[in-house]
Amino acid sequence: MRKFNLFAISFLLLSLLFIPVLGGCSTQASSKLKVVTGSSLLTYIVQQVGGDKVEVTNLIPPAQHPGDFNIKPGDIQTLSGANLFILHGWPGEKYADKFVASANNPNLAVVKAGIDGNWMIPSLQMAAVEKVASILIQADSNNTSFYQNLAKGYKARISSKESEIKSRLAKSNISQISVIASIRQADFLKWAGFKIAGTYDSPDSLTPQTVKELVDKGKSARVSLIINNLQDSADAGKGIAEELGIKSINLSNFPGGYEDTGTWEKAIDKNVDLLLESLQK
Repeated sequence: MRKFNLFAISFLLLSLLFIPVLGGCSTQASSKLKVVTGSSLLTYIVQQVGGDKVEVTNLIPPAQHPGDFNIKPGDIQTLSGANLFILHGWPGEKYADKFVASANNPNLAVVKAGIDGNWMIPSLQMAAVEKVASILIQADSNNTSFYQNLAKGYKARISSKESEIKSRLAKSNISQISVIASIRQADFLKWAGFKIAGTYDSPDSLTPQTVKELVDKGKSARVSLIINNLQDSADAGKGIAEELGIKSINLSNFPGGYEDTGTWEKAIDKNVDLLLESLQK
C-alpha cells in the first residue's frame, strides 16, 4: 500500500512539473494570428509579411477562378476558428457573405484589400504588401515592428525582381509586338510593354461575331500572339489563334497556377518565360 502511495505521489509531482511546459507550448501555438485568405496571391503576401507570427490558410485552388469557388464543410470549420478573413474585394467573391454567416465566428474580422488591377504587376504587388501589413498590424499591434520589417524586405525583393524582368523583356523588342489578350491579362501585358490590339472577357463572351471582330483586328494589327488567362479557361482564344495562324498561350494570375510556381517571384518568372518562348521564331 505504501509503495502504491509513493508511486502515486511521485507521478503527481512529475505531472505538476510538466504542466507549465505543456501549457507554454499551447500558449505559443495559440498566439499565432490565424488568417484565412481568398486567393494564393493573398496567402503568399501574408506569409511574407506575417512570418512565424501567422498561420495562414488559402481557400481557393490557384488554378481556379475565385468566382467559381464552392464552399466545402472543411472550409467552414477552418473559418470558424480564424481571427482574420482577408479578401480582394472583387465582384466574383459573392460566396463570402454566406460563407462568413455559416462559420458563425463572432471573433472573426473580415477585411477586403480593395486594390484593383492585376497583382502580378510589381507596383500592385507592393501596394498589396502595404495593405496586408496594415491589416495584420491592426489585428496584432504588439508585433507592429515585426510586420513592418518583413514588409520592407519583401518590397525590396519585388523591386529587384521587377528590374530583372524588365531587363529580360527589353532584349526582345517587346514594344513592337502586338497581341490579343484576355482582359484579365491586359494590364500585365501593358506593364511588360506589349501593344494590345484587342481584348476579350470570359470564354462565354466569345460569340462568333466577337471572334470575327477580334480576328479582323488581329489581321489589321499584325498580331503575333493570343494570350489567355489560365484561371478563366485554358486556351479560350485558341480559335482566334488558329484563324490568324499564330500561337496561343496561357498566363497565370496567381502563384501556384502552374507547377512549381508557389511564390509570386516564380509565378511572374513563369509568365515571362512563356511569353519569351512563344516569341522565338
